[in-house]
Amino acid sequence: MSKASCFHCGDICVSELITYNDKSFCCNGCKTVFEIFQENDLTCYYDLQNAPGAVPKEIAGKYDFLSQENIIEKLTEFNDGNIQIVTLYIPHIHCSSCIWILENLSKLNPNISSSQVNFGKKNLRITYNSKQASLKEVVLLLSSIGYEPYISLDDFKTGNQHINRTLIYKLGIAGFAFGNVMFLSFPEYFEVGEFWLEKYKHLFRWLMFFFSLPVVFYAGQDYFISAYKGLRSKILNIDVPIALGIAVLFIRSTVEIIFDLGSGFFDSLTGLVFFLLLGKFFQQKTYSFLSFERDYKSYFPIAVTKIFEGKETPIQVYDIKKGDRLLIRNEELIPVDGILINGKARIDYSFVTGESETVSKQSGDKLFAGGKQTSGVIEMEALKSVEQSYLTQLWSNDVFSKNKDDGFTTLTNAISKRFTITVLSIAILATSYWLVVDSSKAMNVFTAVLIIACPCAIALSAPFTYGNLLRIFGKLKFYVKNASVMEQLASINTVIFDKTGTITSNQKSTASYEGKALTGSEETLLKNTLRGSNHPLSRTLYDILDEQDIISLNHFEEHLGQGIEASYEQNSIKIGSASFVGATETALLNTAVHISANSQYRGKFTFYNSYRKGISKLFNKLKKNYDLVILSGDNEGELENLKKLLPSKTKLIFNQKPDDKLEYIKYHQSEGAKVLMVGDGLNDAGALAQSNVGIAISENVNVFSPACDAILDASKINQLVKFLKASKSAIKIIKWSFVLSFIYNIVGLYFAVTGQLAPVVAAILMPLSSISIVVFTTIATNIIGRKLE
Repeated sequence: MSKASCFHCGDICVSELITYNDKSFCCNGCKTVFEIFQENDLTCYYDLQNAPGAVPKEIAGKYDFLSQENIIEKLTEFNDGNIQIVTLYIPHIHCSSCIWILENLSKLNPNISSSQVNFGKKNLRITYNSKQASLKEVVLLLSSIGYEPYISLDDFKTGNQHINRTLIYKLGIAGFAFGNVMFLSFPEYFEVGEFWLEKYKHLFRWLMFFFSLPVVFYAGQDYFISAYKGLRSKILNIDVPIALGIAVLFIRSTVEIIFDLGSGFFDSLTGLVFFLLLGKFFQQKTYSFLSFERDYKSYFPIAVTKIFEGKETPIQVYDIKKGDRLLIRNEELIPVDGILINGKARIDYSFVTGESETVSKQSGDKLFAGGKQTSGVIEMEALKSVEQSYLTQLWSNDVFSKNKDDGFTTLTNAISKRFTITVLSIAILATSYWLVVDSSKAMNVFTAVLIIACPCAIALSAPFTYGNLLRIFGKLKFYVKNASVMEQLASINTVIFDKTGTITSNQKSTASYEGKALTGSEETLLKNTLRGSNHPLSRTLYDILDEQDIISLNHFEEHLGQGIEASYEQNSIKIGSASFVGATETALLNTAVHISANSQYRGKFTFYNSYRKGISKLFNKLKKNYDLVILSGDNEGELENLKKLLPSKTKLIFNQKPDDKLEYIKYHQSEGAKVLMVGDGLNDAGALAQSNVGIAISENVNVFSPACDAILDASKINQLVKFLKASKSAIKIIKWSFVLSFIYNIVGLYFAVTGQLAPVVAAILMPLSSISIVVFTTIATNIIGRKLE
C-alpha cells in the first residue's frame, strides 16, 4: 500500500497522517497553513501548482529581536512612524503559487497594504501600517505559512546579501569525481590485459561507482528536483530530459558492474554533470558581466541643486555626500534621506508607499528618499549618499507600471516547452531504432539526444540582446527602464512631441517684458516664486531675471498646465496663462507668461523660442516611418515658425491641457496607434504614462517621474530616430539567434541520432551553444552601438 503525500508540501506522510477536509497532511503545521488559507478564501494557492508549500518551522521566541527600534530602523528602507517598508529575502520562493500567496498577504493581514515579489532575487518587498502591525508580526505571519525570511543579524541586513556558493561546491565535487573516474578508466581504455586488468578491474569499477554517487545525488540533484516539480505540475521543463539522461547512464552503468557486463559509463556520467554545471556557471558569470540591472543605472541623468557658499549648482545625484545642502523644488523628488532645514514641506510619499496623502514636515524633521515635494521650494541636509538602485526601484515600482506584453519572453517559453516534447519523442524513436540495429549504441544515442538538444541558447537570446543594448543606450545618455520597453519601442508607429522644453531649448530662449513696472518687493516675490518651480518656462525666466534676496514664501501652489500662485507677507502673485491671472489675451503671437500682483494685472514676458539643434532633420527622418504630432499646451503663436521647420504632414495641435493630451493619446490608441510620447516629464506625466512608451527629456535639473519609461538627455534628442532603429534591430538579432540555435540543434541531433556523438561530448557542446548565442548577440548589439555613436 503506497503512503499518502501531504496536500500542502507534497512530502510523504511517514511518521503521522492527519486527515482534514478529505485531504492528507504530514503534520499539524501543514494542516494549520491550509486552514489559514481556507479561512481567508485563498485556497486558489493550490490550484496554481500541486503541493507548493513548505513545512512551517517552530519559531517561538525566535524573532523577539525585531521589537528593538534600532534593529527595525536598520532593516526598514522607509519608516515615517505610520508606514514601514521592508525588503526580505525568502529562500523558499520557487513557483507561481509562492508568488501568488506572497503578493496576497493583505488578505491574511489587512494592515499589509502591498507586497511585491522579485522572483529572480527571491525578495519580497512589504508595505504595512506600523501602528497596527509590527515588523515582528509580519515576519511571524510569513513563517507561519512556510515562507520564513532569512535575516542576518551580523550586519543588520536582510539575507539578500547572502552569497550562495552551492554551485561552486557542486562544480568542484563533479570536477574532482570526473578527474578520478577518468584516471581509473585508463587501464580499460588502453586495454591493459593479463594480471593488471584481471586483478584490479573490479576494484576500479566499484571505485568509479562510489565516485559517481555524490555526483548524481548531490551535484546533479537540482536537475532531478526541477524535473520532479515540473512533472508534478504537469509541465515538461527542460530539466526533464537532462535528469532522465543522468538517471539512465547511472542505472545502466550500475547494472553493468553488478553483473560484470562491462565497466559502464561512469566517465561519461561524471563528465556530463561536470560540463552541465560548468555551462551553468559560465552562464551566471556571463550574465553578471553583462548585467544591465547594474550597469545602466549608474548613468541615470538625475540631478539635484546643491547650495554651496550661497551659490546654487546642479549636480548628479550620485555625487551627493553626507552633509551636502540641497535645494528641492516643487514636484521634485527627494533623492536621499535628510533633515529639513528651511521651507514648508508637504511630501507626497506615494512613489514609496502607494498612498497619495501628503505629509507636512517642519524644520528639523527627517525626510525620506523617494518623497516628492508638492508645496514650493525647500532646503535640506543630506544624511547619506544616494543609492542609485533605490531610485531605480522607485522608477520600476509596479504601482506605476503598465501591463506590457513581453512577446518574446512568451515566445521563448513556448519554444522551450514544445522543444522538450519534441526532444523526448526524437530520443525515444532513435533509441527504439538502435535497440533493433545495434543495442550497444542505444543508451548512448538516447542520452546524447536528450543533452545536445537543450534550448538553453534560445532562452538566453532575448535577455542578452536587450541587456547589452540597454547598457549601450545608457552610455549614450538614453536611459530605458527595462527590456519590455525596448520591445515596445520596436512596435511604435506614432510619435507625439510636446513643444516647450522638449523641441525647444530652455537654455537659449530669450524673453522681453511688456506692461507695468514691478516694484522691488514684487520682483523679489516673482524671483522666489519661480525658484520653486521646475516648469521649463519658469526655469528660463528665473535664469533671465536679476538676482534677488532669498525669502521663505508663506504660500506656494502650482497648478499644472495653468500657472503658479504664491504669497509673502502682504503681497501675492500669480504667474501663468492669461486666463489664470485674470487677463485677456489680445494676440496669439509668441509664447507668453502673464503676471498679476495683488489681484492687479501687471504685464507679460514674451518668449522667443530657440529650437533644439537638429530638430528639423530629426522630423524629416521620422516622417518616413511614423505619424508625427506636436501636442502643445502653448498658444498658436509659433504655428508659422513650426510649419517652416517641420515636415508638411506633421499635425500641430495647440492649447492642450494635460488631460487633453492624455485623452488624445488614449483615443488614437483605441484606433490602433502605438504611441511614443516625448515630453518634459512634468505637465506631460499623464500623457507619458498613457502612451505605449513615454520618454522624458532631461536637461540640467531633475523632475524625476516614474510615469516615464525612458529618460533621454536633451543633447541627444536628434539621435532619437537611431535609437528607434536600434530597437527594431534588436528584434532581428533575437530572431536570428533563434535561427542559429535551431540550426545548431538540427546538426547536433543528426550526429546524436546516428550514434556519432557520445554523451560527454554532447555535454561539452551544450554550453558551447549557449556561448555562441551570447557571443553572437553581444557582437551584434555592439555593432549597433557603434552605429549609434
